[in-house]
Amino acid sequence: MKPLRIFAAVFMFAGIFTGCLTLVLLVILMVRFPPLLIAVLLACWMFCRLLKLITAAKAATASSP
Repeated sequence: MKPLRIFAAVFMFAGIFTGCLTLVLLVILMVRFPPLLIAVLLACWMFCRLLKLITAAKAATASSP
């Protein structure tokens, strides 16, 4: 049981480390190339608008009998 726990801990550490490294590299790329920053901000804005639209549609269908 202990080797399985160690393997799971190492696997989780590797996943967290990879995720953090990816995030840091993305930030570095966005600072280095401003069009990428604009594209990411535009994508986040579009995603927020889409979420608002979906939640409004769900609320409208849930309130109607």
